Amino acid sequence: MATSTASSEAEVRDSWIPMIVIAMGQALMSFNVAAIPVSMGGMVESFGTAPTTIGTAVVFYSLGVSGFIMLGAKLGQRFGAKLFFQSAVSLFLLAMVGMVVSPTAELMLASQGLAGFAGAALVPTLVVLIANHYSGKQQAEAVGWLGSARAIAGVLAFVIVGSVATFLSWRYAFGLLILHAGAILLLSTKLKPSVPRADVKIDIFGVVLSAVAIILITFGFNNIRNWGLLMANPSAPFDVMGVSPALAMIVVGILIGFGFFGWTHWQTERGKTPLLALKVIESPKEWAAVIALFLVVAVEGAINFSVPLYIQIVQGQSGLMTSVAMMPFMLTVFFTAILIVRLYSLFTPRTIARGAFVLVAIGTAWLAFTVKNEWSSVPVIIGLITVGLGQGALVTLLFNVLVTSAPKEYAGDVGSMRGVTQNLAAAVGTALVGATLVGLLSAMIIAGSTDNPVITAELKDQVNLTNLNFLSDVQLKERLSNTDATPEQVTEALSINADARTRALKIGFMVLSGLALLAIFPCSWLPDYRPGEIPKN
Repeated sequence: MATSTASSEAEVRDSWIPMIVIAMGQALMSFNVAAIPVSMGGMVESFGTAPTTIGTAVVFYSLGVSGFIMLGAKLGQRFGAKLFFQSAVSLFLLAMVGMVVSPTAELMLASQGLAGFAGAALVPTLVVLIANHYSGKQQAEAVGWLGSARAIAGVLAFVIVGSVATFLSWRYAFGLLILHAGAILLLSTKLKPSVPRADVKIDIFGVVLSAVAIILITFGFNNIRNWGLLMANPSAPFDVMGVSPALAMIVVGILIGFGFFGWTHWQTERGKTPLLALKVIESPKEWAAVIALFLVVAVEGAINFSVPLYIQIVQGQSGLMTSVAMMPFMLTVFFTAILIVRLYSLFTPRTIARGAFVLVAIGTAWLAFTVKNEWSSVPVIIGLITVGLGQGALVTLLFNVLVTSAPKEYAGDVGSMRGVTQNLAAAVGTALVGATLVGLLSAMIIAGSTDNPVITAELKDQVNLTNLNFLSDVQLKERLSNTDATPEQVTEALSINADARTRALKIGFMVLSGLALLAIFPCSWLPDYRPGEIPKN
């Protein structure tokens, strides 16, 4: 009898070929995002810009995805998931052409914004395609593979981009994505045709509300460094009674976000089609999954920005060295994202999530105490592996909670909610860590040079301590060569800068550890039962 049951289960399992195409679509986006920080050194040199501008590229991409992903989900339903998937991949291909040929940082940012629009169409469509092709246990496995595709794309990006950027140019790395997109278009013929739903209505006012809210929140966080967190800096374009426009944008964006959910409730009560089906976030467990997913992706975005920043800009190492340093973290995320599914029958989502966030907190705190100038040291590798274990478990687990909590017909809404959460979190995490590290760096350099008998007031004015950013020793020497600094002053300035950079990074990791510990609280509302059990009241 057991043999018969096992064989019948094997008979209903569908081909994994469509999943390969779906995973390639996820990998296309993930490779692009991971390739940006690895290419930081080359882009800074090519465009003659600050490293935080490269972080802005991640923000622009994430802004395009999170701002319009709910619209993408509805358009995918209206025109059919397969056709919309193919159209989105084509748009992504065009964006990568722009990346390869971009002569300026501005065009590079615009290309990433265009890639973000393509991602807004791709992300919800991937979930719909999984729901169209798989069900039951195989669907849960497919969701796990989707999460692992995101991780393995990051691994490949660090290896391939690091090597290509070091020996050729970062532009060739993005050129590979053009070939990748072309391969997806060829293989997409293997996907099942999807029926367009002409009856799906687009809530235009909801689109405007959600897009404006996300744009304001993202731009607010991205400009905290330039405009100030609370009070407006002199460089701010305007102020609101002395308050920073960055803070004003964040607050107004949040208020508009609440307005969007109020409007969506009203649309639902009137029997209209809302931009987002509230059934995907109507219970505490679903909101807990969304909040926890936001926090873990924000931490991931911060790590993916701060580590390459330190290796390439502070240490002056190559993209290949960045790949070597990040490999333990990326590989651990990849394997954990695949293997965590095996624990679902042994532990509840609540237990797994709490344990995973504890691992992230321990790993980031460990990095804060052990990080030095050698990223190949065993203690640092242990810290990255610890963070990777928690990271990989959480991304797959939390996504699975959202998918299994909603009916199949809301797969597109689940995908859009996941996409908004992950991309907004990546933008906020990258922007916040950039602002935090630069702010800490500035404060420490100013403190180190105050009342310093070697660093004179004239030299401080010539260096312009009010406009500081992360500089390698070579870059700092070049800046000091244009001043009246003596050899003794150059040596002292290099010492102050090196100490400030390391301390800023250590404090940054401690902040991330605290954020991971705070994330344990929303985990209390995650499901406390295993698959097949009766939910506990």
